[in-house]
Amino acid sequence: MHVLLVSSLLLMTSVFAGCASQSAPELRPYTAEESRELALETLNRRGLSFDEYQAKKAELLGQPQKTFGFDQHGEMNAERGVTLHGRSS
Repeated sequence: MHVLLVSSLLLMTSVFAGCASQSAPELRPYTAEESRELALETLNRRGLSFDEYQAKKAELLGQPQKTFGFDQHGEMNAERGVTLHGRSS
């Protein structure tokens, strides 16, 4: 009987100690890199157009915004010879 009482007392003590301990992870502020990664992940999920996405991404990364557009050559002709790094195509 004495062993049963001691074991139940130890069990209750361990249960109460477990309930009293902090179960949530320690809250800490995000680092700058973590904040940037979170912002980029959110940006990927927003469904923006290509131009809007590139503008927001450049803004988040602190890079100058690149302009994308057409070159001055117009349409490409399949018969026009193009040299790629020393190879003829």
